[in-house]
This record gives sequence, structure tokens and C-alpha cells, in this order.
Amino acid sequence: MGPLLIKEINAFLSSLIGYVVMVVFLLLSGLFLWVFEGDTNVLASGYSDLSSFFYIAPWVFLFLIPAITMRSFAEEKKTSTLELLLTKPLSLNQLILGKFFAGFILVIITLIPTLVYVISIWFLGNPVGNIDMGGTWGSYIGLLLLSASFLAIGIFSSSITSNQIVAFILATFLSFFFFIGFESIGSFKLFGSFDSMLINIGINAHYLSLSRGVIDSRDLVYFITLILVFFLSTKLVIKSRMW
Repeated sequence: MGPLLIKEINAFLSSLIGYVVMVVFLLLSGLFLWVFEGDTNVLASGYSDLSSFFYIAPWVFLFLIPAITMRSFAEEKKTSTLELLLTKPLSLNQLILGKFFAGFILVIITLIPTLVYVISIWFLGNPVGNIDMGGTWGSYIGLLLLSASFLAIGIFSSSITSNQIVAFILATFLSFFFFIGFESIGSFKLFGSFDSMLINIGINAHYLSLSRGVIDSRDLVYFITLILVFFLSTKLVIKSRMW
């Protein structure tokens, strides 16, 4: 899996897509946090926390991560290289995981510069260091798990089509629905006791739970389960091409 992982990372970094994702994410988050006036502006809020960043980040990733994953299998299918990959001494699990971890590493690289925001808030606090580090690190963990979920959804979307645009649209729709769609339906109070279940199926409830700084095993199980569901779905789709 190592050579495939390196190949995928090099593919991201040798094309514009990897750099566009990193630059757009950092530019948008930076503008909303420090420049644009409004509720997300840290300097205007008067509070030494990064809640605005962790509110903005999932919405930005909602569009950027499908841009990362749209070529994962769609391009392989379009160029007829998927069959060639499947003939190599590489299991299907390794093939999917290689593409998944390449995208995840790109997300981590994108998030590393945002630690500057943490340092800035640390020194802007009154007194210095007046920041909820537990909530901050919990939010980072939640953001990484949310990103991993979007990646799994995006790779699945890319596996069912040879058109990258279709893969992007489908991944964005599914990511949006899992992020906020179930919660929105549950908020209408249409299904009685099932409303809370619908809300808990959505990503946002578990993301917000982690952002409080308490690592709840139920939230971890949820994210791992969601990622596994789309991993297995991707595996079934690709296997269907092998029959």
C-alpha cells in the first residue's frame, strides 16, 4: 500500500488540486476569522476562542474534500487504469485505504498552518493563555473525524461513476445530507421519538459533542461506523466491476 499512498500524494501535490484545496481553505478561514466583519470575526467577538473557525471549517471542507476525492476512482475508470490496478499484487482493501489515507494526509497538511490561529488566540487572551485548550483539541479531533467521513463518502461517490463532476456533485450532496440533513429533518419534530435518533445519525451532533472537549466513545464509534459503511460500499461497487 505504501507505493500507492506515495503515488496518490504525489498526484495531489504535482497538480493544482492539492494546492488549491490548501490555499482556498486557509484563505477563507483566515478572511472569516480576522478580516470580514460579522459574528465569525474573532477580534470583534471579544472572546478568546476558535469556535468561529470550527464552525466555518466543516462548511469549507464540504466542498473542498469532494474536490480531492472526485478523481479517486472516476479517473481510473475513465482512463481504464482501474482494471490494471486490480491486477497488481494489491488487495482491494489496500487500494481503497491508499486513496483514503492520501486524502487524509492532505487534510492534515492543510490543518497544520491553522495552529497559528491557536497561538494567536493564546496571546490575545486576557490574561495570556486564556483559551479552552480542551475544547480546542477536541474540536480538532472532531474536524479530523468529520474530514475522514467526508473522504469516505467522496471516495464512494467516485467509485460509482467515471465522471469527476458527477462524483463531486454526489459527494457534496451526500456529505451535506449526513452533516446537516438528518439534523434538519429531525428538527421539524415530525416523527416523535425518532427525531432524536435522526439527529444522532447526522455528523453535526457528534462533531459538536467532541468540540466540548470530552472524547465520548459513542462519538468515536459513530464516526468509525460511518467511515466503515462507505468503505464497504466502495468495496462492493468496485467488486461488481470484477465479476
